[in-house]
Amino acid sequence: MTESKPKLLVFDLDYTLWPFWVDTHVTPPFKKRKNNVIVDANGQTIRHYEQVPDVLKKLYDEGYELGVASRTSEIRGAFQLLKLFRWEKYFKYKEIYPGCKLTHFNKIRNASGINFEDMIFFDDEPRNIRDLTEAGVLSILVKDGVTHEVVKEGLEKFAQKWIN
Repeated sequence: MTESKPKLLVFDLDYTLWPFWVDTHVTPPFKKRKNNVIVDANGQTIRHYEQVPDVLKKLYDEGYELGVASRTSEIRGAFQLLKLFRWEKYFKYKEIYPGCKLTHFNKIRNASGINFEDMIFFDDEPRNIRDLTEAGVLSILVKDGVTHEVVKEGLEKFAQKWIN
């Protein structure tokens, strides 16, 4: 029997951790100005969803393993933003490249040894939610970015599925 606490939480990037598509709405390369503001090549300020840094730190500090799975074609830019936001330290698994999310998750499962039923996935796209749910991953649709409340709901749903 699986525990009522997930072994791995995986997050999409675009419109889940930040409010844009990194391959179309912003222009890499990105840089951090001396006032810690991150800008793209056109000088546009790059922001993440407000609660994301606190959510990631809290989950990491609580001992959860974290991963990212993104279908973006702007691989270098996505990795660059993870580093500039200082989030790369939180993510043990990083699958960032075009293709099916199931491919990302199979690679994460192979690298981690964690079964799909022991994972939670947070994403803004219904097709990804459907695909991963069908594969056995508890998948949470994110509407306006990851928040403490969204993660709490996901953890509660995960615990509930082992009670029922």
